[in-house]
Amino acid sequence: MSTVILILLIIISLLFAVEMRHSLRRSAESYRLIQAYRDDLQNPKLITEIYTYCQQDYKLRRIMKKHQVTEADIRSIYQKLLTWGNFHKGHRFVPITSFFYACTLKYLVTHKDGDAKALTMRCMNFLHI
Repeated sequence: MSTVILILLIIISLLFAVEMRHSLRRSAESYRLIQAYRDDLQNPKLITEIYTYCQQDYKLRRIMKKHQVTEADIRSIYQKLLTWGNFHKGHRFVPITSFFYACTLKYLVTHKDGDAKALTMRCMNFLHI
């Protein structure tokens, strides 16, 4: 019985370590993009970098594939978020950070034709801004 508990504890610890590593990498990339494009928010390279990251991340890639998200979709959503959420709070910036979380990305791509203010407010609520 104690061996089973030990094995479960090891599995849970490994799963925790993998998820923490993923979370730290996601946060670091998001912060890097915010810092790199803070004064150049209309740079097309930003959209390309966001799209590339979403295609590489194992959680976000499934959403991108399921909803057939293109770089043009990301650009359109980004512009909507930039309209109402063009401010920084800590290490978060709604138009960039929103693409790095599975919940917000799924919401954004399923409601990409929605109102810019509603999209931004929903992402702000999720990110606690």
